[in-house]
Amino acid sequence: MPDSKELEDENRSDGYKGKISLRERISHFTWAWFTLTMSTGGISNLISQQPHRFKGLTTIGTMIFILFIVFLMLNMTMITLRFILNPGTLKSSLTHPTESLFFPCMWLSFAILLINVQAYGVPASGPWLLTTLRVLFWIYFGCTLVIGIGHYYVLFSAGQHMSIHSMTPSWILPIFPVMLSGSIASSISSSQPPEERLAIIVAGLASQGLGFLISFVMIALFLGRLMVDGLPAPKLRPGIFMAVGPPSFTALALMGMANSIPQGYTYFAQHPMAKDVLQPLALFFSIFLWLFAFFFFGIATIACLQGVGELYWSLICWAFVFPNTGFAITTISIGNQLSSEGIKWVGSVMTVLLVAMWLFNLGMHVRAILTKTMLWPGKDEDRDELRHKMA
Repeated sequence: MPDSKELEDENRSDGYKGKISLRERISHFTWAWFTLTMSTGGISNLISQQPHRFKGLTTIGTMIFILFIVFLMLNMTMITLRFILNPGTLKSSLTHPTESLFFPCMWLSFAILLINVQAYGVPASGPWLLTTLRVLFWIYFGCTLVIGIGHYYVLFSAGQHMSIHSMTPSWILPIFPVMLSGSIASSISSSQPPEERLAIIVAGLASQGLGFLISFVMIALFLGRLMVDGLPAPKLRPGIFMAVGPPSFTALALMGMANSIPQGYTYFAQHPMAKDVLQPLALFFSIFLWLFAFFFFGIATIACLQGVGELYWSLICWAFVFPNTGFAITTISIGNQLSSEGIKWVGSVMTVLLVAMWLFNLGMHVRAILTKTMLWPGKDEDRDELRHKMA
């Protein structure tokens, strides 16, 4: 597989310089576009969790949530058009060594959709929405578990294997949707009927454990890669922020599920003190994981600042936003649990910075389309030279 410097040089190349049709541009619409919806949905969820609120903040969050839905519908329409207009590209996109790693981003967007529906829809709706969320959770849980296992099997058995020397945190992505089953469970369980909660929490906890442990192994491999080969090219360094996600979302899920335990039902009816024990344990382990996330946040920030002169915008820059929304929400949740205004203010400052970064990325995303550095032959994650150079 080419090293990160070669990938950067390829992406900087002029590529095809002629005029192409709209249909041809659509043919380069890749799964990586769902990083846009992940980040937009993450921002709307982050706004819903703010401890320091002002009049109109909920309206702002709702508007961003609606924008997220618009982006999600646009992405689904465009990716479907690509596969309809170019028969055979669905299979190739799922086996491509680079683009296939972004397929889980669509499922992550669905997870963010359910979490936002809980935050913005449930307070204004009737019991029917709670039932709908519960059904969709179980569908999501089953689908992502099967897809996660299948995706890694395809990567393990592919004829063209990826080299550890070119590893990036995107290798974590296939297990990420499974892990976010825990985040969904954490979000929706508190409003579900007590008799339904335990099953949701058990499934969410198991999913979170699977996702975190696989991510932990992948992060260990990535650290080994960094020790041996050094930092990736500046263009790829925003991807390091993906390592912030697993510990952040795990901490957030553990606190949420512990707080949603149905006291007096089934297991917890037989062990009435269990909730009182599990809640502080979840908080302590979340603090334990918080600094783990901060470590990668610090490494990624320094690496990006050090290479800022050579850094240019691509879809991978959405990693500046989505993983860090989980980090910010976790910070706020820890502050809420400890009743610490200082920690909650840190979370609020992180929110302001992330909203600013989201707006910047949104502008750069539009600019990339207009300047033909995206949706153009040789410029996107589906480019053939990446496939041919895998070893």
